[in-house]
Amino acid sequence: MASSLASIEALVVKLKEEMFSDHLHYSFVSRSAYDTAWLAMIPHPLEPTTPLFKSCLEWLLINQNRQGYWGESVNGDLPTIDALPATLVCMVVLQKWGLGVKNIEKGLEFMHVNMEEMLHHDRHFPLPRWFLIVFSATIELAESSGLELKFSDHMKSVISQICAKKQQILGMEELVDKCHHPPLIAYLETFSPTDYKVDQETITKHLSEDGSLFQSPSATAQAYISTGNQKCLNYLIQLVQKCPNGVPQTYPMDEELVELSMVDQVERLGLSEYFTEEIDCILKKVYRSYKGQESMHENMNFIPAKLYKDSLAFRLFRLHCYSISPRTFCWFLYDEEILDHLEKNCGQFTSLMYSVYRATDLMFIGENEADQARSFSKKMLQKISTIKKTVDDNVVIRPNLSKVIEEELSVPWIARLDHLDHRMWIEQNKEEPMWIGKASFYRLSCVHIQLLCRWSKMWGLAELGFGREKTTYCYFVVAASTCLPHDSIIRMLVAKSAILITVADDFFDMKGSLEELQMLIEAIHRWDGKGLSGPSKVIFNVLDDLVRDASKILFLQEQIDVTEDFRDLWRETFDSWLTETTWGKSRYVPSKDEYMEIGMISIATHLLVLTSSCFLNPSLPKNKIKPQKYDNITRSLMASARLVNDMQSYQKEQVEGKMNLVLLHFKENPDASMDDSIDQVKSLLDMKRKELLKHVFMDDNSDFPKQWKYLHLSCFKVFQMLYNSTNLFDKDTELQVDIERAIYITPENGFSKQLKSGTTCYPSREKKNLTINDGYERTPLQRYGEGRMNIRCQRVLKHTMRNFSLKVFKPPVFNLCFT
Repeated sequence: MASSLASIEALVVKLKEEMFSDHLHYSFVSRSAYDTAWLAMIPHPLEPTTPLFKSCLEWLLINQNRQGYWGESVNGDLPTIDALPATLVCMVVLQKWGLGVKNIEKGLEFMHVNMEEMLHHDRHFPLPRWFLIVFSATIELAESSGLELKFSDHMKSVISQICAKKQQILGMEELVDKCHHPPLIAYLETFSPTDYKVDQETITKHLSEDGSLFQSPSATAQAYISTGNQKCLNYLIQLVQKCPNGVPQTYPMDEELVELSMVDQVERLGLSEYFTEEIDCILKKVYRSYKGQESMHENMNFIPAKLYKDSLAFRLFRLHCYSISPRTFCWFLYDEEILDHLEKNCGQFTSLMYSVYRATDLMFIGENEADQARSFSKKMLQKISTIKKTVDDNVVIRPNLSKVIEEELSVPWIARLDHLDHRMWIEQNKEEPMWIGKASFYRLSCVHIQLLCRWSKMWGLAELGFGREKTTYCYFVVAASTCLPHDSIIRMLVAKSAILITVADDFFDMKGSLEELQMLIEAIHRWDGKGLSGPSKVIFNVLDDLVRDASKILFLQEQIDVTEDFRDLWRETFDSWLTETTWGKSRYVPSKDEYMEIGMISIATHLLVLTSSCFLNPSLPKNKIKPQKYDNITRSLMASARLVNDMQSYQKEQVEGKMNLVLLHFKENPDASMDDSIDQVKSLLDMKRKELLKHVFMDDNSDFPKQWKYLHLSCFKVFQMLYNSTNLFDKDTELQVDIERAIYITPENGFSKQLKSGTTCYPSREKKNLTINDGYERTPLQRYGEGRMNIRCQRVLKHTMRNFSLKVFKPPVFNLCFT
């Protein structure tokens, strides 16, 4: 285990050097075979029989896919239509320099076998603009270079149609206009004399200060070939020096955007705990550039790139407790021209709208701009989803992006558990077979579930004969909800507490008489179980052992005695259950305020987060866990959890004669319908949820540690998941699919059980029998057992950033977050 840990630490160090050095490395940005080929096309000015950029030519020779193509693929093996023009131009380059005969043969075979099927599309799936412009040009280039392209009559007809559509584009658009990005001149390498005769003066006029033609390496390569412009040459030389192993499709990129994307990728993979210093450094640097930044009215061509970056920055800043206003990305709402452009061309801006939508997950109360941005982006994403797998103009929606958006719209971020989110992200962005069913390092440990089952049976909880048996559920939601807590002591404490809360709550609701309950309460107040019997005795004994064990560990580790503080939290919670039971049996109807004050305690979230938080920061003043003296963040959690529970349990509690805020509002407002009452509670929940987020993500200079805050958030996410659209906690099978995906199941043959392709974490809830066997620990870099990592974590580190590179297409920015 020690050698495994050392190996992982060495890999982490290597990744830090490669990814997070002081200057930006383009190793995180995907290589473009198409653009690299155009640079390899340039002859050396002094030796015309040799290429100017030999490294680009060498890259092409060793980076042909085993199926025979160059270019983009889905999940590492399914070529996209990008592979067609990329493969054609790569073969032309090899033919030009008399190299790679076998490479060319494989490429031609790929084209002959696959091109017709890849271009087969019905009228609802139009080919994107960039492809219409580029593909026909590469066909002409390949034919003029002598490559033998054998097309069927049908294929010739398809190519003819594509050429005709290209001519329509060329006839409708100017070389540079306001509405198209990139403009036509950014495809200079595709122009033939019959298309556009672009003179040297026009090319030079549109060069950027850095010598590029709209930051396109391929177009700039052609600009240099056509003009011999020294600025173009300098740009290309600098590009190859920066990216010696293949060039990206656009250069230079916004370095801050690349760095933000790196942070986002690391966090979505569940690897952030090993890069905390690097993440903090990047965010501090980028944040300085945002402070005092004024709203910019840029050319429409560059608006999407800015909005994408601003929305991503907002989300990351807020997640890391920076003071940031929604105005930093909501500025687009105040420009009718921008809104109209985004709406009319929404298919181009899929990733952009997805980024805006994700940013609004973190809005606070009163942030109306963010509310508007959420409504707009949601409407656009729903509209895009109706277009299925392709879009109107520039970008084809890849299956992984489509799936992720579907998940995002179906189940909100606040109702998803981190562990399953990380897993889903890996599965939807997998690049190699290692991601399919072999990711045994990406399962929760079921050793602890077995321990919990034995613990429950040992203390007699499992044999009480009433209530809900939720051992597996309790461990699953605790372990899968967050990267915190890392330590198994905390997970087990919270899971045991949740099991006990479930059993005790059921005892008060359905089994115990008022006399029995009163005796139990008195025993808990004096903390002496003498005289108790039956379920009361079992509950008290479990409670006493749980508090004693937790307090002992803290005292041994930190010399802090919290025994009485923990007891008081439990006393207060049991008192609230007795109050609610007394209300029900006496048919007393409390006021809404009276109900909420008790209901916030009876939901018991404060008990779970405060006792476990002591293990994260034992030195914190003990007044944080004093009953009735809770911080605002804890009270917000208590209120939010109560409200989300009441939203899904009012029907059941109405039948049982219990109180619920929905029912109370209905009783107090005889003219209102039940739907009106539900809407009122829903509105209050929305306010409290945003209030909680503000307490979690605002740096309020309090002595409340970030880890405590994040634990509060994770606790609420569990409740939101359990009661998002129905009461999942009270159903026996509804969570079993998610549990199966979270816990590694080993079949008898000892090999990994492969999950069926297309299964998702949310929202499907299929009924299945669940078998639990030994498995592995949490997310890729989180600890195994008592703080050690499994050796399989090494695979994630070795492949993570190589496989999850930043994919940039024409137009740039719209697919930045996906492979």
